[in-house]
Amino acid sequence: MELHISKNPRAVAEDFATFLVDLNQNSDKLNIALSGGSTPQLLFDILAADYKKAIDWSKMHFYWGDERCVPPTDKDSNYGMTKTHLFDKVGIPEGNIHRILGENEPKQEAQRHSHEIKKNVTSSDGLPRFDLVILGLGTDGHTASIFPDQMELLKATETCVVATHPESGQKRISLSGPVINNAKSIAFLVTGESKQAKVKEILKHRGKFRTYPASHIKPTNGVLYWFLDEAASA
Repeated sequence: MELHISKNPRAVAEDFATFLVDLNQNSDKLNIALSGGSTPQLLFDILAADYKKAIDWSKMHFYWGDERCVPPTDKDSNYGMTKTHLFDKVGIPEGNIHRILGENEPKQEAQRHSHEIKKNVTSSDGLPRFDLVILGLGTDGHTASIFPDQMELLKATETCVVATHPESGQKRISLSGPVINNAKSIAFLVTGESKQAKVKEILKHRGKFRTYPASHIKPTNGVLYWFLDEAASA
């Protein structure tokens, strides 16, 4: 595990942008699963403004670790946020964007998107092997859309699973635990004091860490990165 601690959210995004540029320059093709949230949004803004020409976007194929079951124009859409803050600004080939169709019936879409991933992402040990999966951390310890009351999704045999937000009841589609853990690189981007307690428990194996889905993200044959700001890491 590699731990990167930066001063504030913007510095975290800058650090990760540099990491992504290095990965891009040393790869012929990259299959990347993106995350939603405020820190990725900041990252996308920085990539679009400062790294547009430093990255060969034709190498990058984008997927999502999870998506809310809403249309792409909905304010809750992870794809919609990425399109606005990154895709529309850097000219990524349309064929390199593999969005989860959140407007479709969830179970059918999970199956359809699983087939799309299997068709385009090289497999290893019988599972798709992403080059990079970017994750966030919820204040309840969830990651992607694997929540503490749905721990079984960490061991699901499907590539994509249907999850339910425990409070709102909103349906979501998420990569399953085994597929996430099969990635070459997994990077948590976590900022803010509200995440500090869970980060501490997970990284130091304290308290109820085993009940947090994020604590079960351990690459089977890859590298785990945590990119934190000082507020989240203290």
